[in-house]
Amino acid sequence: MNGYERINAALTGEWPDKRPVMLHNFMMAAKEAGFTQKEYREDPEKIAKTHIQAIEKYHYDGVLIDVDTATLAGAVGVPVDFPVNEPARTRGVTLNSLEDIDVLERVDISGNERIQIWLESCQLVKKHFGNEIYVRGNCDQAAFSLASMMRGPAEWMMDLLTGDQRVFDLLDYCTDATIQFIELMAKTGVDMVSNGDSPAGPEMISAEMYREFALPYEKKIVQKANELNLPYCLHICGNTDIILDDMKESGTDAVELDYKTDIHKIYEKYSKDLTFIGNIDPSGVIARGTVRNVEEKTRELLDIYRDSPKLIVNAGCAIPPDTPSDNLRKMIEAARMG
Repeated sequence: MNGYERINAALTGEWPDKRPVMLHNFMMAAKEAGFTQKEYREDPEKIAKTHIQAIEKYHYDGVLIDVDTATLAGAVGVPVDFPVNEPARTRGVTLNSLEDIDVLERVDISGNERIQIWLESCQLVKKHFGNEIYVRGNCDQAAFSLASMMRGPAEWMMDLLTGDQRVFDLLDYCTDATIQFIELMAKTGVDMVSNGDSPAGPEMISAEMYREFALPYEKKIVQKANELNLPYCLHICGNTDIILDDMKESGTDAVELDYKTDIHKIYEKYSKDLTFIGNIDPSGVIARGTVRNVEEKTRELLDIYRDSPKLIVNAGCAIPPDTPSDNLRKMIEAARMG
């Protein structure tokens, strides 16, 4: 089997010849390619070169093409900072109050330069590898997360408690922006799409609030991806133990979860009918652990999932740029032997 076939098998519940690996490693890969984050995010050819070189160096199965967590927010008007050596980040808000939603106009994100750079990079990588390597085009933020950026995290949390129906108007607006990105991404030829919705996790809001304010919009996004004949992956950071059943209700084809979520609970809830991507600690183990630590944690994950093919090995979140090459090689090697 090649990389594409291994990951496709994990998604469809068939046993691959080896456990597939899909890495969330854009920061490490850019550094190894000799690019600053500024150089990386501003040039689709450099983004593509970064991921192509990383795959050729480490020989993993699937590439997650990510740029930062502020591209979609910037496309809808949120002010963004662009550090030279770090991913872009938001530095302000679009909406100073919920009343501003009343005059908010829909944005066609296809006209945004940074969106187009992201899309072109995915197209270049897919064209290079064809059906040899599985390409996951990340589409930045899901609706709840994007709304948090447009209002500011603290203000958004307060908005949710007011009972103001304009909260749902903003979520509808953000769902539209996210779906636009997915529709554009589908045209690049990628094999899977995904979003992050981390502010919707239990470390920020209750499970009840997740079901009211995040889940309905995640369902709409998943439905659109599937209508475009693309599998979908939902990513939420932190400890998601108490919303595992709810996330499953989104209809997502795969979930990518943090190491803080109990792997035994993930296995119990998902191993029969939902593909799991993760969830080795990217900082404490992959970046700062010993080679032996990496091997032990990878084997622990494989052992728990020993009777289920629905596993794609990855870190629980983005791998830090200063990760030792030997540690990454060991994780992939251990996965291959699992």
